[in-house]
Amino acid sequence: MALTTTLGLDMKHRFSFALTVAALAATAAVSAQAAADEVTVYTTREPALIQPLLAAFTAQSKIKVNTVFVKDGLLERVKAEGERSPADVLMTVDAGNLLDLVEGGVTQPVKSAVLESAIPANLRGADGSWYTLSMRARVLYAEKNLPLKSFRYEDLADPKWKGKVCIRAGQHPYNTALVAAMIAHDGEAKTEQWLRGVKNNLARKATGGDRDVARDILGGICDIGLANTYYVGHMKASKEGTDARKWGDAIKVIKPTFANEKSGGTHVNISGASVAKNAPQRANAVKLLEFLVSEPAQNMYAQANYEHPVRKGVALDPVVAQSIGELKIDPLPLTEIAKHRKQASALVDKVGFDR
Repeated sequence: MALTTTLGLDMKHRFSFALTVAALAATAAVSAQAAADEVTVYTTREPALIQPLLAAFTAQSKIKVNTVFVKDGLLERVKAEGERSPADVLMTVDAGNLLDLVEGGVTQPVKSAVLESAIPANLRGADGSWYTLSMRARVLYAEKNLPLKSFRYEDLADPKWKGKVCIRAGQHPYNTALVAAMIAHDGEAKTEQWLRGVKNNLARKATGGDRDVARDILGGICDIGLANTYYVGHMKASKEGTDARKWGDAIKVIKPTFANEKSGGTHVNISGASVAKNAPQRANAVKLLEFLVSEPAQNMYAQANYEHPVRKGVALDPVVAQSIGELKIDPLPLTEIAKHRKQASALVDKVGFDR
């Protein structure tokens, strides 16, 4: 009798254990499925600017996008999280910031025919460690009645522009990237001479933002200045009568090139992304990047923030098309330009550009 009772209890325990295991397995399966339907993006870009694209991705793929905005210290955060990091995609503005992540060892290479066919070779990592998603060019804002049709970046140092140039701080990433490109094209000695010439031509201290260049052209403080293309779209699309619209209407845009005849293109900077080294959902990360270079998503980039799509054949926003048009970009690889960032920053300080 005792043996029968013991066997009965043993069978009950086994049955209960089996049920527990089954329940745990089912829970794990549900959790795995939930995780498989998500992707986490760490971004230095304001989420509101990319939210429409992420929402469109979710609608198409049924993959939920978790967005974490990291204003500063993205590399340090991902490094600190290590293998526990939930980040699948690392998204930044400025090529230098993106390449810092690659050099910091927190990304992984991705081979994708979709990405490689959509993005020119000079706008992505040779090993697939980073990809451009959209572009903005560093262009000349000029008083709308100036008889200017073409311009070289080197011309900004011409003495005829003395007291007529406005620009934001030389140490801003937009400008250090351009200085780095100048070093790559013309060498450090010529670039230093150029920087000194531009400084001598400044109408006011190098400060403020890109839109302030247009504001000060309207105010008669300067005649020309360097700024990014997408600000033009924002200003010229603003409501009639607003300050921003007045600034936009006061300027015309000229797409400069480098004096180096082999270039023949305009300097661009980018927004871009990499797949995180320890991405829990690597496959979903790749799906998201591939979606972001698709024609519908590239159209949204063009419409949402007045940027230039990286994918050829995608229509520009009408305001951008009329004011700026298509870009012929500097063919120099962004990785080559980025090599000179520290030199560029040192030169800006050496010539006292921001003082």
